[in-house]
Amino acid sequence: MSQKSGASGAQRSGKGGERAFLDPAVVGKLQRLDLIARLVAEGFLTGLHKSPYHGFSVEFAEHRQYMPGDPIRFVDWKLYAKSDRYYIKEYEEETNLRAYILLDTSSSMLFQSDPEGLSKLRYSVSLAAAMAYLMIQQQDAVGLLTFSDKIHKLVPARSTGPHLRVLFREMELEARRSLQEKEEEPRGTRIGRSLDFLADRIHRRGLVIILSDFWDQNDAEVVRALKHFRHRRHEVVVFHIQDPAEAEFPYKEEGIFVDLETGEKLNVLPWEAAKEYRKRMDERIAFYKRAAAENNISYERVLTRTTYDLALLRYLEKRQRLH
Repeated sequence: MSQKSGASGAQRSGKGGERAFLDPAVVGKLQRLDLIARLVAEGFLTGLHKSPYHGFSVEFAEHRQYMPGDPIRFVDWKLYAKSDRYYIKEYEEETNLRAYILLDTSSSMLFQSDPEGLSKLRYSVSLAAAMAYLMIQQQDAVGLLTFSDKIHKLVPARSTGPHLRVLFREMELEARRSLQEKEEEPRGTRIGRSLDFLADRIHRRGLVIILSDFWDQNDAEVVRALKHFRHRRHEVVVFHIQDPAEAEFPYKEEGIFVDLETGEKLNVLPWEAAKEYRKRMDERIAFYKRAAAENNISYERVLTRTTYDLALLRYLEKRQRLH
């Protein structure tokens, strides 16, 4: 199924203002990832001041009152405009969060049942970009690992504005490569090996965020690798990204189902397969939920029609836990 190209921009209308951009259907009309990240993040922050989000700080840096001799360049002019007082942003590297986003770019992530919606990969890229935007705004360092059945790119964690553009570029490049390679040489999935690769390379305690559909041949290996991160005292957030059709199996007519990673084809009679499919899917979800709970890992099953604020709230909960 082809990727929806979308429009180059979108108007802020009467559909909820900034919070309208938490809707994947709205985001799908945008092309620029930097714009998507900013609009999704701003829409999320708007909602933090309203129910049901209580008790979360939206300040991105510690502030103190300006004192004579402080560098002018550290004055928070936005805060001055609101309070008519001078405050200095304090950046304390030792207290900042170091996070890594692990993005699954395997061919199965390209699945998209609704032509008007988003593929799992496009949804994940938009969510990852919004989280990276929030982290950089909070002066946190964020890195990126893209993978399928092999490692594609590892971007070290940094906390600068130019670094954010590097992250956006790499996310976009990998999404395009995955789409281009789908017909020629589909990408498989080896999640466990990719997690181990990163766990062996980051030593300072931080936050690990994984976005994947978890279509892996060895679920036990995946869980073992997740434990690897916990053994090294990292906080872990798992976003299990699914297309609604994967989760619900709404098919009614006989058809040929194609494995996007192997090309294998299977003729399916939905009225015979639906019950067994849903049973096995429920078992897989229960397996991952149980493993996550036993290892103090945050697990969230996210459909590609889900508004982004749910996932961003899970990220923020884990971030606060690290401070």
